[in-house]
Amino acid sequence: MATPPFSHRPPRSWRRIEINAAAVMTDSISGFLAEITGSGVEISAPAVDAPEPVTVETITGYLADDEERVDKELAIVEFLKQLPSRFPGAGAPKLTASLLQEEDWGQNWKKHFKPIRITPRITIKPSWEEYSATADEIVIEMDPGMAFGTGHHASTRLALQFIDACYDTATPPQRVLDVGTGTGVLGMACAMFGASEVLAIDNDPDAVAAAHENIQANNLADRMMASDRDLSVVQCQFDLVIANITSNVLTELAGQLCGCMATAGQLILAGILAGEQEQGILQTYTGMGLQHLTTSYQDEWASLHFARA
Repeated sequence: MATPPFSHRPPRSWRRIEINAAAVMTDSISGFLAEITGSGVEISAPAVDAPEPVTVETITGYLADDEERVDKELAIVEFLKQLPSRFPGAGAPKLTASLLQEEDWGQNWKKHFKPIRITPRITIKPSWEEYSATADEIVIEMDPGMAFGTGHHASTRLALQFIDACYDTATPPQRVLDVGTGTGVLGMACAMFGASEVLAIDNDPDAVAAAHENIQANNLADRMMASDRDLSVVQCQFDLVIANITSNVLTELAGQLCGCMATAGQLILAGILAGEQEQGILQTYTGMGLQHLTTSYQDEWASLHFARA
């Protein structure tokens, strides 16, 4: 499959948003921050010695330093102001923001991104790390660049677990559509498991560039293509459609995603917070005639697996 060339845009600045809050607030804050930034967040307990168990956590996300940054940052501030009334006695979250150059963020990835085994058959490793695979293991090598999807986030892990299950059957999917591909990791797993054609699309040029480079690095260009093509113009039907994006976008795109499914097609959705978001997605997609096969959970995240009824 021919793959058009892509290149990264010039480096830009990012706004690092760091929120210290009571641990009971972490799920709410991380979910909101993931939605408003459009990517994963980091969650960690502060590295301090305390006589009592740690009850405060740090949630970190990144905003592009563009014309929308101020409005998004104000929205985060307003959201945090509402939390004390929802969590009486937990105290008010504290927000700090700092400017981060893109090349610095890239170096931080290298410090923290190590080989990670997602399932017994799937391992993700950065291009700068050595790894010896077992005979039945696929190893996806990648440089995440500025895109989302290294396998460390629960939503990516959950989607990969469903993908593994889809390819452990007598009739594994051959034609695959990966919507909001990020680094291309989900589509690359399908291609390595034997998919004959994978179309990976994203509206972020950074993601398309990162996915293209990862496809080349893994020698998958003959069966996988990264594209900035809009979902609305994708006319083909696929055995498997995957979308690891925010729940509001999954709701907006429900008709288009279902329309891309072949007669016996399957659909994997991720990037959904367990609970209210999960139930909303379930209602939306079963209401469109799909059969809900199963839901998997990790931390506060859920991933749903559907098929044509």
